[in-house]
Parts: sequence; structure tokens; C-alpha cells
Amino acid sequence: MRTAPCTAFCSDMEFRSARQAILQLLHTVAPADLPVLLEWMRTTRDFDEFTQDNNDVMLKNIAEDLRNCLPLETMLSSEHLALQKIQQQPEPTIQVDAFLYDEDFIDSLCEEGKMSRNYCMVCGSHQTAPLGFVSHSFSLMELKFIYHHVLPDLSGKVLVDVGSRLGTVLYGGYLYSSALQLYGVELNGDFCQLQEMILKKYQFTDRIKVLHADICTQGSLLQNADVVIMNNVFEYFLDEAEQARAWEYISHNVRKQGSLLVTVPSLEESLSGLQVNIQLSPWVEQVPLNYDVYPEKHIDREALEQIHLYKIL
Repeated sequence: MRTAPCTAFCSDMEFRSARQAILQLLHTVAPADLPVLLEWMRTTRDFDEFTQDNNDVMLKNIAEDLRNCLPLETMLSSEHLALQKIQQQPEPTIQVDAFLYDEDFIDSLCEEGKMSRNYCMVCGSHQTAPLGFVSHSFSLMELKFIYHHVLPDLSGKVLVDVGSRLGTVLYGGYLYSSALQLYGVELNGDFCQLQEMILKKYQFTDRIKVLHADICTQGSLLQNADVVIMNNVFEYFLDEAEQARAWEYISHNVRKQGSLLVTVPSLEESLSGLQVNIQLSPWVEQVPLNYDVYPEKHIDREALEQIHLYKIL
């Protein structure tokens, strides 16, 4: 019965001792270097491993599992059109999945010579330019931004991820929200199998369901959804006529008043250049977002600004 106070006392002593050791160490730093050190302590990601919560750790474990199942570019041979469209970009572009490979991971791959951030503009010369990177998944930070700062409390709500691919939106929703049910609709059977593997391994099947289907066959699901998420979903995977058909279907079925639509990029950008008869103002109202919730210097603000929220009227 007396062990608990002793445990608490020892734990408290360990904290005080550690704090004292850090303060003593700071007193030994040259005065000119102290501001630099303190700034580093405030902004570094070197402490991430000590501050991550269990949900972050679980998502990183899922990312590792998926990396072990996929090639580095995270593209499958069955994705013929996507591969072709990436090759047709005006500047050399590679697919790098933001969920599987964060900036630190990419840096380590570059150091190992497994990846490059640049390409040679003139073969044999030193004239290089940055490669374009495209991702079809949200990064860990983007997932946390969506579930912590973009969407409201999802208790009792149904969320649909259109083109769920690796399932990152679903796993993030399971861990970072109280959504009643999370549905992923994915056309590629290989990706559906990968998602099912993760759902079973991490026991997510009670709240997540993956449908191997064309979204244009899921009218009832869309009509009853409280939240629909669409991340770069059609541009690389459908030709323009198919994109137009899919967007028309979405606009006709995502009509539940007050429901929310999250898109990357904006609806305006996604629809530009397509032959569609979709009037946005009677359908949706854009909800302004605060992109300054993460003041840290290492946050990719440009990526966050690609996330848009709309309320269905």
C-alpha cells in the first residue's frame, strides 16, 4: 500500500533532476550562442519522438507497413492513366506519397542516393532545377489539421472519402475524430486490398468500411454523408470527359443541407477547364479556414492552403 507514494516521489525527483541538469547545461553555453540554442529548442523537430501521442505513433507504424508493400513512387502498374499524366507534366514530376514519406524521410532517401529533389536540365552539366512532387495522400500534419482545425466534432456523423487509395483519411478519422462511420470508396482493387490489410491488423473494422466501387454508383452513400472528402481525386485518374461526369454526379448527390465538403484543390480549380454545368453559388458556401494554427517554421503552409472547406446549402 505504501509503494504508490514512493513511486510518485521518485518520478517527481526524476523530473526535478532532469530539469536542473538542463538548466545547469544552459548556464555553461557561451552567452553569444545561447539565443541560437534556445531558438533551436523552440523550433526543432528533434524532440518529436518524445512528444508524439499514441495516435501519431500508430499512423507512423501504418505508414511503415504500407511502405513495405509499395514501390518508392507509390504507383501501381494498374494505374496506367495516372502514370501517363505524371509523365506529361511540363516539368519532370514524381509521385511521392506525403503520408508515407515526410520531408525528413525524403532527405534521408536523398542522402542515400535513392531519390533526388533535382533533375539535370542539360545532360552532363551542373545546371539543375527542382523536381515537381505530387502526392495523392494527405501528410500526417494535413490529417491533423483537417480533423483538429477544419472539421467540427464528428460524433454520430458519417464521413465518406472519395478515392480512398491508401486509406489515410480513414485511419486519421478513426484516430483523430469520433465519427460514427468512415467509408472509403476506391476504384482500384489493389488499393482496396491494402486498406483491408491495415483495417484488420489495427482492428479498425468496427468504424471503417472500404467499398471497391466507382463513386458514380454510390448515390445513396453520398446523399446521406455528413462529410465528404476529396483529395486530388479525379485529375490524375480520369480523362476529362470522365472527370466531368464524376463531378456532375457529385454535385447532384452531395446535397444534404449543412453537410461539409473538403477538397484539394478548390472546387473552382478542379472544375476549371471541364465541360460541366455546375453552379457553385447555389450549391455550396466556402468556409474560411485559419491556416496559421501551426506557427512552427517547418510546417508546409502552402500544402495547408490547398485544403478548402465548403458547406452544402
